[in-house]
Amino acid sequence: MISCNYNLQRCFAALHQLRIIHHIVLATVFQSLVAALVLSWLYYRNGTLVGLRTYLIRRLQLVQNTVPCLIFRRHCSDHITDALVSLHWLRVPERIVFKVAVQTH
Repeated sequence: MISCNYNLQRCFAALHQLRIIHHIVLATVFQSLVAALVLSWLYYRNGTLVGLRTYLIRRLQLVQNTVPCLIFRRHCSDHITDALVSLHWLRVPERIVFKVAVQTH
Protein backbone atom coordinates (compact mmCIF):
# COMPACT_ATOMS: atom_id res chain seq x y z
CA MET A 1 0.00 0.00 0.00
CA ILE A 2 2.95 2.31 0.62
CA SER A 3 4.15 1.96 -2.96
CA CYS A 4 0.64 2.67 -4.23
CA ASN A 5 0.46 5.91 -2.24
CA TYR A 6 3.91 6.84 -3.50
CA ASN A 7 2.83 6.16 -7.09
CA LEU A 8 -0.27 8.28 -6.59
CA GLN A 9 1.79 11.16 -5.23
CA ARG A 10 4.14 10.94 -8.22
CA CYS A 11 1.21 10.85 -10.65
CA PHE A 12 -0.52 13.85 -9.09
CA ALA A 13 2.75 15.82 -9.06
CA ALA A 14 3.38 15.03 -12.73
CA LEU A 15 -0.21 15.96 -13.62
CA HIS A 16 0.20 19.28 -11.87
CA GLN A 17 3.35 20.03 -13.86
CA LEU A 18 1.79 18.90 -17.12
CA ARG A 19 -1.32 21.00 -16.52
CA ILE A 20 0.91 24.07 -16.54
CA ILE A 21 2.48 23.36 -19.95
CA HIS A 22 -0.35 21.65 -21.84
CA HIS A 23 -1.22 24.86 -23.73
CA ILE A 24 2.36 25.33 -24.92
CA VAL A 25 3.33 21.98 -26.47
CA LEU A 26 1.86 20.11 -29.43
CA ALA A 27 -0.78 17.45 -28.76
CA THR A 28 1.43 14.56 -29.89
CA VAL A 29 4.32 15.75 -27.73
CA PHE A 30 1.98 16.22 -24.80
CA GLN A 31 0.59 12.71 -25.20
CA SER A 32 4.14 11.32 -25.16
CA LEU A 33 4.95 13.32 -22.03
CA VAL A 34 1.83 12.03 -20.31
CA ALA A 35 2.68 8.45 -21.19
CA ALA A 36 6.23 8.85 -19.92
CA LEU A 37 5.54 10.83 -16.74
CA VAL A 38 2.11 9.73 -15.54
CA LEU A 39 1.10 6.41 -17.06
CA SER A 40 4.43 4.78 -16.31
CA TRP A 41 3.87 5.49 -12.60
CA LEU A 42 0.21 4.61 -12.76
CA TYR A 43 0.83 1.19 -14.29
CA TYR A 44 4.03 0.45 -12.38
CA ARG A 45 3.62 -3.01 -10.87
CA ASN A 46 -0.12 -2.93 -11.39
CA GLY A 47 -0.18 -6.72 -11.37
CA THR A 48 0.60 -6.56 -7.66
CA LEU A 49 -2.43 -4.37 -6.98
CA VAL A 50 -4.84 -7.30 -6.85
CA GLY A 51 -6.93 -7.03 -3.71
CA LEU A 52 -6.15 -3.35 -3.25
CA ARG A 53 -8.66 -1.37 -1.21
CA THR A 54 -11.47 0.25 -3.15
CA TYR A 55 -10.60 3.82 -2.20
CA LEU A 56 -7.08 3.40 -3.60
CA ILE A 57 -8.46 1.92 -6.82
CA ARG A 58 -10.73 4.96 -7.09
CA ARG A 59 -7.77 7.30 -6.63
CA LEU A 60 -5.85 5.47 -9.36
CA GLN A 61 -8.91 5.72 -11.60
CA LEU A 62 -9.12 9.45 -10.85
CA VAL A 63 -5.58 9.88 -12.13
CA GLN A 64 -6.37 7.87 -15.24
CA ASN A 65 -9.55 9.88 -15.87
CA THR A 66 -7.70 13.18 -15.53
CA VAL A 67 -5.14 12.29 -18.19
CA PRO A 68 -7.56 12.13 -21.19
CA CYS A 69 -9.10 15.40 -20.02
CA LEU A 70 -5.70 17.00 -20.39
CA ILE A 71 -4.86 15.26 -23.67
CA PHE A 72 -8.16 16.09 -25.39
CA ARG A 73 -8.57 19.42 -23.58
CA ARG A 74 -11.94 18.48 -22.10
CA HIS A 75 -13.56 19.54 -18.89
CA CYS A 76 -13.15 16.90 -16.19
CA SER A 77 -16.89 16.74 -15.58
CA ASP A 78 -17.44 15.41 -19.13
CA HIS A 79 -17.89 11.71 -19.73
CA ILE A 80 -14.51 10.09 -20.16
CA THR A 81 -15.48 6.71 -21.62
CA ASP A 82 -15.15 7.82 -25.27
CA ALA A 83 -11.71 9.25 -24.60
CA LEU A 84 -10.56 6.05 -22.90
CA VAL A 85 -11.84 4.01 -25.83
CA SER A 86 -10.11 6.23 -28.39
CA LEU A 87 -6.84 5.91 -26.46
CA HIS A 88 -7.37 2.12 -26.16
CA TRP A 89 -7.04 2.21 -22.37
CA LEU A 90 -8.65 -0.15 -19.92
CA ARG A 91 -10.02 1.12 -16.63
CA VAL A 92 -7.77 0.50 -13.63
CA PRO A 93 -9.56 -2.60 -12.23
CA GLU A 94 -9.77 -4.12 -15.71
CA ARG A 95 -6.10 -3.34 -16.33
CA ILE A 96 -5.08 -5.05 -13.08
CA VAL A 97 -7.00 -8.20 -14.05
CA PHE A 98 -5.53 -8.06 -17.57
CA LYS A 99 -2.00 -7.72 -16.23
CA VAL A 100 -2.44 -10.70 -13.90
CA ALA A 101 -3.94 -12.76 -16.72
CA VAL A 102 -1.00 -11.94 -19.00
CA GLN A 103 1.54 -12.77 -16.31
CA THR A 104 -0.08 -16.09 -15.45
CA HIS A 105 -0.49 -17.11 -19.08
